[in-house]
Amino acid sequence: MTSIQNSTYQFLTQLKTNNNRDWFTENKSSYQKAHSNFAEFMDELIIEMKKIDIIENESGKKSLFRIYNDVRFSKGKPPYKTHIGGSLSRATRWHRGGYYIHFEPGNTFIGCGFWQPNSDDLKLIRNEFAHDSKAMRAILNDLEFKKVFGELKGDAVKTAPRGFEKDHPNIDLIRYKSFYFEHHFSDSDVFDENFVFEVTKTFLSVRPFFDYMSEVLTRHFE
Repeated sequence: MTSIQNSTYQFLTQLKTNNNRDWFTENKSSYQKAHSNFAEFMDELIIEMKKIDIIENESGKKSLFRIYNDVRFSKGKPPYKTHIGGSLSRATRWHRGGYYIHFEPGNTFIGCGFWQPNSDDLKLIRNEFAHDSKAMRAILNDLEFKKVFGELKGDAVKTAPRGFEKDHPNIDLIRYKSFYFEHHFSDSDVFDENFVFEVTKTFLSVRPFFDYMSEVLTRHFE
């Protein structure tokens, strides 16, 4: 199996203290090797994920985000990200939710969920929570689920979204604008030859949440 190489993370560490175009140009070959390592890992992750889910990604390379920052409207913003991120999408309208992996020395993690869903989907989710939050709370309070993912994350409005009472008993869930979970890995985890299997297994652990949210978001299609 393809594993993330120590030299790949060394490049990101060096980039953090040399985040300028001259250094990056001089070390372009190191970046290309690191990027190839990430792309090969993502290729194998896609293969493993397709054994447990319906994933539409076909290329590890295309699943990675660009390392270049958009500096057009930000004064003083460094030209390069000091991490590499990648995402996997579930296929068909019936399978909702997305997977994200963030490679960064000392801060590697995966994310699973719904990042800034469109207004129609957000309305369906909020209406579901307003009507009945039992299924969602059962997932959030499950001890094994909490052991892997901890607490629900996501931006939220400060009081109550339009159309909902601020004293609604489920306002703590209704306030969210994004809904996702994270799980962090140590650098030693990342360099392990079985890391791709650990990521796949952890992604699989979020399935109760994805199944529930997919049912909420596709119920009106039936």
